[in-house]
Amino acid sequence: MLPILYSFRRCPYAMRARMAINYSGTECELREVVLKNKPESMLKVSPKGTVPVVIDDGQVIDESLGVMDWALAKADPDDWLSQSLKHPLIQRNDQEFKGNLDHYKYFDRYPEQPQSYYFDKGLEFLNELESLLNADANGQYFLEMPKLNVLDVAIFPFIRQFAMVDKSKFDAQDLPKLQEWLEFLLTSTLFLNVMQKYPAWQLEQQDRILFGT
Repeated sequence: MLPILYSFRRCPYAMRARMAINYSGTECELREVVLKNKPESMLKVSPKGTVPVVIDDGQVIDESLGVMDWALAKADPDDWLSQSLKHPLIQRNDQEFKGNLDHYKYFDRYPEQPQSYYFDKGLEFLNELESLLNADANGQYFLEMPKLNVLDVAIFPFIRQFAMVDKSKFDAQDLPKLQEWLEFLLTSTLFLNVMQKYPAWQLEQQDRILFGT
């Protein structure tokens, strides 16, 4: 039986999980979730109701980094795990930066500060990433190492989301390497493959949607 992947296309946590699954070539049955109407079958195995969720031979993995680790344990041909999923940069992305991102994107919910305040707080992390980008032999930038690794994939969806709040403002920043890095990943075959649109999964549907190869 194939592993089951519950996902939501636009969720950055689900994006990085899907990228790892696709890269590893791990075939799954994809179940696209509507967040306002989450399937009971998902909530039964993961009551917290967030995506991604993988069910594999009775094992439930409902954290995105856990899903990445699960997929890369099956296959990691380019040694993405030469960097650790427990890297402090990923932890800061998931905690400090994600908090600033949410405040910046949904600033009307957080009237304590103007939107520009939350942008500037997020920009501090972006400037740090700018300083950590290294070029490979082709001049393409990656985080800390001159090749694509888990730092890039784990952090990229959140930088994408931050940039898309006001793309012209993001593009106006003095972040030439980070902007090139983001554009490279946005146009990569890996990302485009995992961003295909699928209909919402229904319990009664007959045809499975296969994902990951």
